[in-house]
Amino acid sequence: MNSEIKKAILPIAGLGTRFLPLSTIMPKEIWPVVDMPAIQFIVEEAKASGIEEIIFVTNKDKKIILDYFKNSPISLKKILHSRKKTEAIDALEGLEELIKGITFSSVIQERPLGDGHAILQALPKIRKEPVGVLFGDDIVDSDVPCLQQLINVYATCQRPVLALCRLPKELLPSYGVVQVEKIANRVYKVKKIVEKPKPGEEPSDLAIVGKYILTPEVFDFLKIAKPNEKQEIILADTFDKMLQAGKSIYGYEFEGKWLECGNKMAWLKTDLYLTLKDPRYGAELKKFAKENNLI
Repeated sequence: MNSEIKKAILPIAGLGTRFLPLSTIMPKEIWPVVDMPAIQFIVEEAKASGIEEIIFVTNKDKKIILDYFKNSPISLKKILHSRKKTEAIDALEGLEELIKGITFSSVIQERPLGDGHAILQALPKIRKEPVGVLFGDDIVDSDVPCLQQLINVYATCQRPVLALCRLPKELLPSYGVVQVEKIANRVYKVKKIVEKPKPGEEPSDLAIVGKYILTPEVFDFLKIAKPNEKQEIILADTFDKMLQAGKSIYGYEFEGKWLECGNKMAWLKTDLYLTLKDPRYGAELKKFAKENNLI
């Protein structure tokens, strides 16, 4: 089995119901965060972690995302050069530099049948090799890319690795939460996963973030997974089946700030956080907010 991780699966087939009505014409992954689509943060993380091939799991209505990660039309660049639009040219060239060296492809998830089902659609493009999985709703602001942190852990354990983040107790019922055994600094052996635990039944304060290293063995379990009562195949349920079968799964409490884009309020907070941190915009926006008694 090839132990190098050069491929990443990006599941983006969701319907975006929390972003209606705008998501009927613009996929939520294209909504801007600061000055670029949210999905670009995920692609940047993948490339900075050494990924050379990105596989989008999408639906038939999200072709715009694939089109975005293509070279800009030469005619547009000629117009920008003739008008001396230096800032716009730099932005386009930055995107072109990002996509250089990455192969993009896609597979279709015909119906929304769970995150495990979405990941399974990418199996024909995955050989017997470990692969990164990055969900589009989760951005991590960090010095070392979050995926790279997981790859570093995988290099030692050679088993599936889950990204973990410590959360306040009142937020845990909205997430998958792990019961763990600590084995090193920030590194845990996962014992059990409780999906959206009831208050008081949380096995820890470590929640699962949508970033993983999956091994071929995970796909073997996904292939035989039975749909739940909603007829969905859920990745967390598959991990639980693996644990029950005596398989090892690890978790890593990554270093960095976890930012979400899964609903309107989360997206607004993420956009605000990253915009205020951006040296191009932060100081002026803070001044504007203060002058208008917004802070």
